[in-house]
Amino acid sequence: MNLSAFGKKFGGDAGITTLMDDISSALSSGRDTIMMGGGNPANIPEIEAIIRQRLKSLANDPASARQLLGSYDPPQGNSQLIDALAHLFSKKLGWPITRHNIALTNGSQSAFFMLFNMLAGEFEDGTHKQIQLPMAPEYIGYADAGIAGDLFTAAHPTIDQLELRQFKYRVQFDHLNVGSSTGAICVSRPTNPTGNVITDEEVEQLDALAQANKVPLIIDGAYGLPFPGLIYTPATPFWNDNTIVCLSLSKFGLPGVRTGIVIANEETIQTLAGMNAIINLASGSFGAALTTDLIKSGEIIDLSQKVIRPAYEAQLAFAQKTLHRLMDPAIPYLMHKPEGTMFLWLWFKDMPISSQTLYERLKNRGVIVVSGHHFFVGITDDWQHQHECIRINYAAQNPQLIAQGMGIIAEEVRRAYIS
Repeated sequence: MNLSAFGKKFGGDAGITTLMDDISSALSSGRDTIMMGGGNPANIPEIEAIIRQRLKSLANDPASARQLLGSYDPPQGNSQLIDALAHLFSKKLGWPITRHNIALTNGSQSAFFMLFNMLAGEFEDGTHKQIQLPMAPEYIGYADAGIAGDLFTAAHPTIDQLELRQFKYRVQFDHLNVGSSTGAICVSRPTNPTGNVITDEEVEQLDALAQANKVPLIIDGAYGLPFPGLIYTPATPFWNDNTIVCLSLSKFGLPGVRTGIVIANEETIQTLAGMNAIINLASGSFGAALTTDLIKSGEIIDLSQKVIRPAYEAQLAFAQKTLHRLMDPAIPYLMHKPEGTMFLWLWFKDMPISSQTLYERLKNRGVIVVSGHHFFVGITDDWQHQHECIRINYAAQNPQLIAQGMGIIAEEVRRAYIS
């Protein structure tokens, strides 16, 4: 088949396709594979019970079922869910928004594809603009989202060495190159893959930088506030007319409904709705049908704070304790301070093999992680640090399998250093 440039780019190999292929292969192989690589959320019984009850109610109500399955929603998204979200954000967070500030997409990945290519890439005047990432590592799904190449630029972070075998990335503001070639600034909070949460002060600095250069600040809150609330350190939700906040229902426990939420100024929402009509015709209705009542009542925030976050914090505590117990103390390993998400980001300093080789060895033993080099989006030099890290999902399996997987990781890392 003779593919266009678009077909070759988006039909070829990419970090996100490798990740999803690993998940698919593991699930269909029949092998006892320990999945610690993807971003699948944990199964939380209390949340699953609420969703099952909501499904039963929908199935038993002919009018609701007909609306869910037999009607298109507008390109901007389901009107009832949008109104509920506008009320929630206005009442609970004090954000001055209306229904004209919100659009729904078929998942966050779809939203970022549209936003990035709306704000950066090739322009009619012949200029080329980029998305500035304040630091890398960043979300693997950004890397190949640009129709044009060279869509991202990123700065190296400052690395703070902490106690208890931990470290933390911080933004080096004097290394950011924001100017006429910048289309937007984008940061995830908390950050996938590291669990880093940039501080309120860092958010305000990024906002000031964005406004000074007349570009939007995009905050990817897929794991953050106000829901699903996977932030374990003090942080304040942030939005203004120059900020684009992207949320998701996936980590609330609904990855299959593919519902992304974008909060922005009216012009951005109108443009996004138009693009949504062309690319998707309409966004799916399933997420709205399952969650509108939870959002309208504010229960989604209570569940996030009182059920979802404590469940992940318990899994995190187990994962940290297990890793430190199993890892050879002579190995120079460090863990990024886990301030959010569902991942452990491990740094094996001066490891004799690359993180990709470690990934292959673990895969051969039935343990799936993600090699860290995929996450250094926008870093153009061959920084050795990016080949010394891996990401582990500590929530997608039961504790026994997590412990088993970490034992195998510890064995393979020790083998890498002593062989």
